[in-house]
Amino acid sequence: MSDARTLLIAGTASHVGKSTVAAGLCRRLAEAGYDVAPFKAQNMSNNARAVPQANGEGFGEIGVSQYAQARAAGVRPTTDHNPVLLKPRGDGESQLVIDGEARANVAADAYYEEWWDEARGAVRAAHDRLAADADVVVAEGAGSIAEINLHHRDLSNVEAARLSDADIVLVADVERGGVFAAIVGTLDLLPDDLRERVAGVVITKFRGDRSLLADGVDAVEERMGVPVLAVLPYDDPGLPEEDSVALPARGDRGLVGGDDGVDAERTATVAVPRLPHLSNATDLEPLARVPGVRVVYAPLSADLRTVGPGGQAADAVVLPGTKNTVDDLRAASEAGLGERLRTFDGPVVGLCGGYQFLGERIERASVEGTGDAEAVSGLGLLPVVTRFSADKRVEPATWTLDGGGPLAGVSATVDGYEIHAGETRAVGRVDTPFVAPDGRDGPELGATRGEVFGTYLHGLFANRPAREAVVDAAYGGTERPDAAVDDPSPYDRAADLVSRVALDVVGLGDA
Repeated sequence: MSDARTLLIAGTASHVGKSTVAAGLCRRLAEAGYDVAPFKAQNMSNNARAVPQANGEGFGEIGVSQYAQARAAGVRPTTDHNPVLLKPRGDGESQLVIDGEARANVAADAYYEEWWDEARGAVRAAHDRLAADADVVVAEGAGSIAEINLHHRDLSNVEAARLSDADIVLVADVERGGVFAAIVGTLDLLPDDLRERVAGVVITKFRGDRSLLADGVDAVEERMGVPVLAVLPYDDPGLPEEDSVALPARGDRGLVGGDDGVDAERTATVAVPRLPHLSNATDLEPLARVPGVRVVYAPLSADLRTVGPGGQAADAVVLPGTKNTVDDLRAASEAGLGERLRTFDGPVVGLCGGYQFLGERIERASVEGTGDAEAVSGLGLLPVVTRFSADKRVEPATWTLDGGGPLAGVSATVDGYEIHAGETRAVGRVDTPFVAPDGRDGPELGATRGEVFGTYLHGLFANRPAREAVVDAAYGGTERPDAAVDDPSPYDRAADLVSRVALDVVGLGDA
């Protein structure tokens, strides 16, 4: 093993800012001349990306945060950056992905009884390969590092720290309240060997005058003997969300993109049905950043005529991906979503599982859904049929788009990725807007008819021509607000946030 130093960015809880701090450190250290490798031993997320496998034999899946952190560090993302990924699919079960490859659908007890040793071995091997070529490995923990009921099998935090001989930076979120209790309690509950590894604490999401925290910071440092390295201001650099914590609960409504100052009468509402097993919600983030666009996550039963802020009607609908297409399709059908979409006067876009929803039916449904049904009726907006199989396509994609429907008139090269099971074929007349470099085309990639557009391309809206076409269609020819001036990259903004962290405390000089 090399002399690479590993920093474990651990948290007092979920959603405290670990991913942002890790991405910022990746960019900050890379700019200072270090060879940096991001790492997360075990992740639980349905927001994944397709990347090359570390063995060079194909492509596999990793969590979106490690993908973003690799981009921040200026390195090519590979499966070594997140060797174990658990993708929740409902009823206490997750799809287990090891070294990028889907291995099984497992409940928690089966994972620990049958897969733990293999998963731990994959984590150690991946870290060792990264450390052999890096100066610094920036590892991200998961949830809270103080879950004492899990310490004996906490691969993301406890095991990761031990096998990598990591220094630990503890991240705590002041916004949720009780930050000093969270810091002290977490440090008190750590195993002795991990407690000795803690190099310092970072407090995140602070609004206002930092001097108000001074007495608490002094008390924590005196009581625990651990420095508070920084108090970071509240900011959203624009990094993709790793999990569904930021989304509304299934029966609730949530708005994304409402803070751009655009008057209500100049906005467009994109309705996103809140599927029970919604995945890759990051597909919608580029839309939410367009001035005037309001992305509304709404219950499956929501009335599209009043779904927007202030009771506005939806101007467009996007059906997102899902980790359990069959069961979510059943839920959508039972809620009457198909009937409302068939009478909706506006663009409808289905992404991956959402594309499969739009078809006439899904065959071999028992491969993915619960129960033993061999066919499940779709929403019937596109004359296509999807047939499931145990095989899964996972790969980056660069396709030629000659758009139709809401993307009519768009001719461009678009980038993204495929992560899906099942193949889709036409059973009626559709336009097929995509061609892949390997010659694949047709409904296997996507299909459109009228104002309905479906595709397997995750990341479609990250491509400006496609995004602008859908936004224009949502506005229906009315004048749009002026485009915002491009902000600095999210990686640079994250780096600016952590620039206050005294990295020399953890032995990295003046970086």
